[in-house]
Amino acid sequence: MSDAPVPTAAYLCPRDGERAAPTTTAWCCPVCGGPWDLDTAALRPVRPDALGGRVNSLWRYEEALPLAGPAVSLGEGRTPLVPLTDRVSAKLDFLMPTLSFKDRGAVMLAELARRLSPDRVVADSSGNAGTAVAAYCARAGLACTVYVPEGTSPKKTEQIRAHGARLKIVPGGREATARAARAAAGAPGTFYASHVFNPYFLHGTKTYVYEIWEDLGCTLPDAIAVPVGNGTLLLGAALATSELLAHGLIDRRPALIAVQAEAVSPLAAAFRAGAEELSGAPEQAPPTLAEGIAIPRPPRARQILAAVRESGGTFLTVTEDQIRTAQRDLAARGLFVETTGVACWAAVGGETERSVVVPLCGAGLKTGLAV
Repeated sequence: MSDAPVPTAAYLCPRDGERAAPTTTAWCCPVCGGPWDLDTAALRPVRPDALGGRVNSLWRYEEALPLAGPAVSLGEGRTPLVPLTDRVSAKLDFLMPTLSFKDRGAVMLAELARRLSPDRVVADSSGNAGTAVAAYCARAGLACTVYVPEGTSPKKTEQIRAHGARLKIVPGGREATARAARAAAGAPGTFYASHVFNPYFLHGTKTYVYEIWEDLGCTLPDAIAVPVGNGTLLLGAALATSELLAHGLIDRRPALIAVQAEAVSPLAAAFRAGAEELSGAPEQAPPTLAEGIAIPRPPRARQILAAVRESGGTFLTVTEDQIRTAQRDLAARGLFVETTGVACWAAVGGETERSVVVPLCGAGLKTGLAV
């Protein structure tokens, strides 16, 4: 094990209450097989008057994070918030070190892995999370293997290889890729850097909302729109809004607007049906330009649906033509964003009644211009 401080927040299963030590490499609950949450009782409020002079990265919110004193940071976070219309602003998370918002969670996973000193790190991804994990493992000096589905953007696989990670291309879709990675994760000495199952990733993505809160003068917009596949940004946003509300740092919770591609929208369908879980979702997702959110069976589906409902939010879906139009519209405004990253703009760009923030969460160079 590394000589760095070990993590102290215990793992907690949200379904059955099972607990595990923070130093475990068990990547899921041994009782139900579901994703872990963290026991966050030790986290403290972020005081606005304490932020002056702090590091200009997501680590400035140290009281709210389950790890402190990182050695693997690349300066991630603190991305610009810019107005697009009178009511809609965009957070430019495509300006992260690996050109996507996934750096927020990947730095947490790599820092955790560094402290646990595994022989190897394994990750699976549709592209951006794998790129981010590869980059931060390179920063941490950790051997890394990334599993991706066949058909993943060549620009993303090139990035993964460039960071020195071993790339495994899996025949089939996202579910087959996850199974392959989980099989490899069972080998001794392996840390599974799962952006879905490991809650440290969510505590990284929640800094997205802390930054909006700080930039808007310690308040939040009426609504926060996020693209949803596995729901890592949405669940991070839900964590942040709950913490800020509990600590008396906001007086209301913004509505969470979850956006999915119409072609792959199992969560939107379940939400509209009033369901608490997914049922009967196909394993293989139909093709969509929004490859980053083409997830037919998200493991945290129950939590995602509950988080949207508790916020007073909703699900919206966008067509392939709307995605194409939104990408070109943003490019005409000076912002070249990948096709997954424009989904929220496609969904709420015409909002006129309430204030909304959308994430532009991946650079257009990752996928090119949709045709």
